[in-house]
Amino acid sequence: MKLSDLLREIQYNRLVLPKDEVEILGVNIDSRQVQEGDMFIAVKGTQTDGHAYIDSAIEKGAKAIVCENIPEKQDPGTAYVVVKDAQYVTGRVATIFYGNPSQKMKLVGVTGTNGKTTIATLLYELFMAMGHKCGLLSTVCNYINGEAYPSTHTTPDPISLNRLLAEMVKAGCEYAFMEVSSHSLAQDRVGGLEFAGGIFTNLTRDHMDFHETMENYLKAKKSFFDNLPRNAFAITNLDDKNGPVMVQNCKGDVKSYSTRTICDYKSRLVETHLDGMILEFNNREFSTLLTGRFNISNLLAIYGAAVELGKEPEEVLRVMSTLRPVSGRFEALHAPNGVSAIVDYAHTPDALKNVLSTINDVLRGRGNIITVVGAGGNRDKGKRPIMATEAVKGSNRVILTSDNPRFEEPQDIINDMLAGLNDEQKKNVISIVDRKEAIRTAFALAQKGDVILVAGKGHEDYQEIKGVKHHFDDKEIIREIFKA
Repeated sequence: MKLSDLLREIQYNRLVLPKDEVEILGVNIDSRQVQEGDMFIAVKGTQTDGHAYIDSAIEKGAKAIVCENIPEKQDPGTAYVVVKDAQYVTGRVATIFYGNPSQKMKLVGVTGTNGKTTIATLLYELFMAMGHKCGLLSTVCNYINGEAYPSTHTTPDPISLNRLLAEMVKAGCEYAFMEVSSHSLAQDRVGGLEFAGGIFTNLTRDHMDFHETMENYLKAKKSFFDNLPRNAFAITNLDDKNGPVMVQNCKGDVKSYSTRTICDYKSRLVETHLDGMILEFNNREFSTLLTGRFNISNLLAIYGAAVELGKEPEEVLRVMSTLRPVSGRFEALHAPNGVSAIVDYAHTPDALKNVLSTINDVLRGRGNIITVVGAGGNRDKGKRPIMATEAVKGSNRVILTSDNPRFEEPQDIINDMLAGLNDEQKKNVISIVDRKEAIRTAFALAQKGDVILVAGKGHEDYQEIKGVKHHFDDKEIIREIFKA
């Protein structure tokens, strides 16, 4: 693509051109990945400033540089585009370079603290089961018509994102479903994309290490709905106090879902078990393999989005009844001795509270709950004591252990969690740093009819320690114990 075509819709402050026409063969924000003919965008990130790598990018063959501050010494064979905000420009440049892929299919974004992965993944599986070619961008994995592409972030950087969307268009996808993280909204990673719809799940404490305040966190989420076009739909959760706030300034067609109040998509719980529920949605009854009141909300959002996308309610419910839980999201495993295990990604206080509430609803005092939980290192420390408190409130026994300690000492993280408990609460808590040993201990303590919740990692198959990812899969460990 000619540089002049790429810049047609981009506002810039200054343009320095070489003598010859500049042909752009690729776009990059990582100087290490720059190839001959690329445009390099120097973004000021949270860790590094891309301006420090302009010379390196030129050495590797970059033919155009987008920057906020032009270097004093300029290469005569390179074009320089000076902009006010390189981060903002990245998404728009990527969208143009890859041919505006989001305009060529129906793209639905899901944002909120909890439930994003379940909703996006099950929407993808629902529409695939209905015979459509679809794409998925999620925390667990990205998919194009069933083919997996590894996922490194909940929402990729703008260039990777548009590249994946372009691949989806090339593969004939009619729909794409994606998780939209608060980080990506604050960093404008979805800038330039056109959404057919958006879903708000809930807002509870998370990512305070990045956003610093709940107000900043809310503003990041809300910006997604503020920017939806008039022809898009927005579905918000009225069971969350922030649900109405999210869509205050939304120009799209606003719809709502709730398990408690008047709304567009309403539910009633008929029956619940560890392996499923019978529900009633808008006076239509169906069964699901998912469990938990939080999953009723997730399923309502899925149902609402499918109907807003033009699907018949009866057909949506018929196919929804066949959908299985997402990997590591309230995933039940049953031992031969009558003990059950639930593996869940719950890594926020609210998510942990919801999962434990669901298990208690099912057990109704007919068995004990033993919770194995930790907290991630180098992340929001303020939620650690709150998570320990929620674990103790909802469990009979709690084992505090290591999660992904990253560059912190696991025992220090556990101590932060213990700080939220009083002496009486600590009587039912033990600390075991080794996560595998902690899970084994939970099973040694459990008796027939008890449920063990292993929380925090869910689908993850690794433990990150001192910058190294070591293979570790909660489900593998549990199955080993079952065999033994």
